Amino acid sequence: MSSESTEPIENAADNEKRPQFGTRLLKDDADVYKHNAWDHVEWDTEQEEAAQAAVAKNSTIKMSDDQRERFQSEAPKFWDSFYGIHDNRFFKDRHWLFTEFPELAPISNNEHSEPRSIFELGCGVGNTILPILQYSTETQLRVYGCDFSARAIEILRSQPQFDDKRCEVFVMDATQEEWNVPFEENSQDIIVMIFVLSAIEPSKMQGVLDNCYRYLKPGGLLMFRDYGRYDLAQLRFKSGKCLEDNFYVRGDGTMVYFFTEQELRSMQTKAGLVEEQLIVDRRLQVNRGRCLKMYRVWIQTKFRKPLLKS
Repeated sequence: MSSESTEPIENAADNEKRPQFGTRLLKDDADVYKHNAWDHVEWDTEQEEAAQAAVAKNSTIKMSDDQRERFQSEAPKFWDSFYGIHDNRFFKDRHWLFTEFPELAPISNNEHSEPRSIFELGCGVGNTILPILQYSTETQLRVYGCDFSARAIEILRSQPQFDDKRCEVFVMDATQEEWNVPFEENSQDIIVMIFVLSAIEPSKMQGVLDNCYRYLKPGGLLMFRDYGRYDLAQLRFKSGKCLEDNFYVRGDGTMVYFFTEQELRSMQTKAGLVEEQLIVDRRLQVNRGRCLKMYRVWIQTKFRKPLLKS
């Protein structure tokens, strides 16, 4: 249930009609087009106001209650359809994974290495799990993954890097109040959520994070990356695709929410977790061939479950 970008973001015709923000057609910005990407880009007041105006415009018309219920109740069907079309070709292994989340990197294996357990919520076709299995030689590593798309789990199990001796994946709807998982409460060293919470209806997000706290061991870490408010994907939604504020339906029927750092801090703190990192990652990606500038916004967090008091 993980999607970093399922929406087309480069459309020259739309770009010329909507130059105010997000995807801009610039012909005189020669220095920018010497590079493909810029990290940690600062926005000026004009850009911020243009983003707010774009969101206000595409959120004016909300979908009906019946439409909202359909997309929410049939979410597994839409994700199964998505993976049925794209198989494992849509997503690429996350080469940034061990740089941004070094806690996931392989630990040197030796006779005294400690057991550790990693659980990915919304594992999709394994873009996080497979690199961990591929590069780790830890004999006492146990990796779990769940997704509510049965098709995604089927594809993951079929990959050559999948190792059923160290990894167990299963179908689960994480929005259920009680999780049916193959491990105990207070057992996971790390829980990973990458572009997953955004696919869940906002009223159920807190319950998902509460369960993450429940299954993390004391001292365990919840690692999170997802869409930030005013990301290009949000600005390019057309009117009529909005379910509720900042929550949309893509053309393929999958849903996506765009967070602020305050929302994520509040929800994770309410779950009982303690903040260690919260980064708003604003990036400028450039298509030099088409002279396009594309602004992306992601939020990355690390929150830890407190140790038990002695």
